[in-house]
Amino acid sequence: MSLPVCQTFPIQVFKHCKTVCFLNHGLSYMQDYYDLLGVSRNASRSEIKTAYRRLARQYHPDINREQGAEDKFKDIANAYEVLSDEDKRSLYDEHGEAGLKGFASEEAAYASSFDLFESLFETLDGMESIGGFDGMGFRSKRGRRVQGPDEQQELCLEFLEAIFGASKDVSVTRLENCTNCKGSGIKPGTKPKKCRKCGGKGQISSSMFTPLGEFRQVFPCNSCGGAGQSITTCNTCRGEGRVRKKTTLRLEVPAGVQSGNQIRVRSEGSVGRRGGPRGDLVVSIYVQPHQHLKRDGNNIRTTCKISYIDAIIGTTVTVPSITGKAELKIPAGIQPDTTLVMARKGAPALGKPNNRGDQLVHIQVDIPRHVSGEERTLIEQLSKLRHGQPINV
Repeated sequence: MSLPVCQTFPIQVFKHCKTVCFLNHGLSYMQDYYDLLGVSRNASRSEIKTAYRRLARQYHPDINREQGAEDKFKDIANAYEVLSDEDKRSLYDEHGEAGLKGFASEEAAYASSFDLFESLFETLDGMESIGGFDGMGFRSKRGRRVQGPDEQQELCLEFLEAIFGASKDVSVTRLENCTNCKGSGIKPGTKPKKCRKCGGKGQISSSMFTPLGEFRQVFPCNSCGGAGQSITTCNTCRGEGRVRKKTTLRLEVPAGVQSGNQIRVRSEGSVGRRGGPRGDLVVSIYVQPHQHLKRDGNNIRTTCKISYIDAIIGTTVTVPSITGKAELKIPAGIQPDTTLVMARKGAPALGKPNNRGDQLVHIQVDIPRHVSGEERTLIEQLSKLRHGQPINV
């Protein structure tokens, strides 16, 4: 079967590693936009945006290396661009793709699937841990201010420090601006020069002709990383502009924290690229166990063992508490495994120091396995008295 004559359409040259093609007029391979995003035709803009963000992460070619991922990424970006715009969506719903032709050249710059991705993912979680995407399809970060990453640290607290709060020193190794190049990444005494390979454009392109038309690919320059400039890198930071340094910070731990809680300290993480703002310091709390006390939410649990005689006639005992020793009255006739409540003697709620839990004291009755002869005689007499029998004096 012969193909129709290839007609000329306006070409959009993208700034990233992506393919632009002239398709033969009349050939249509576009899937329904709603099906592409996996949403219904009455989906809200919020639902459409959520679906796009999920699929864009999944199929971005810098993350997904499978064959066809890049084409899928472009298709879902095109679908989102249409369905997120009320006017375009209305035309598409009424006339299909044919109704959108008037928008093609007018907004071609925004039609770039990669630009659209960046507009919604200005700071993609984990971007730096994947290598920053430099030279992988995003604009080069050289010269662009980027917020620094968060730093993670663990802090071990004693039991009572977690209850009442504490001021603790935390040792952190974080990225700081290189003092040699002042964060620029450029060797002192040198200046950036126009990249010879790309002529300062930051991009190189190649074309390929196929039966379907011309395909043009645009790549970030692998010599300058897409910056359009070549530099002599700083010997200290090797062009990064940042170096890791150890520092000690004073952390005010609030009262009522527990193991597993995290404290986020704003702007105490690593410094950003090229003077970008700092990330945060995230401190994970671990609380050491106490010898006698146990945390149960905002309540404090402990165990008290009493004799069977004290259980019968009652007594007053001393129990450990978060404030030291405390007296607890044991009522006469208390049963084994009873829990007594010491109101508002527990831990404060996190962020609400006046809202305190209780101390719960679990009573254990100690029944002896062996008794002396005299004690046994007295117990037997007590038993007879209990059952209305005469006692031998």
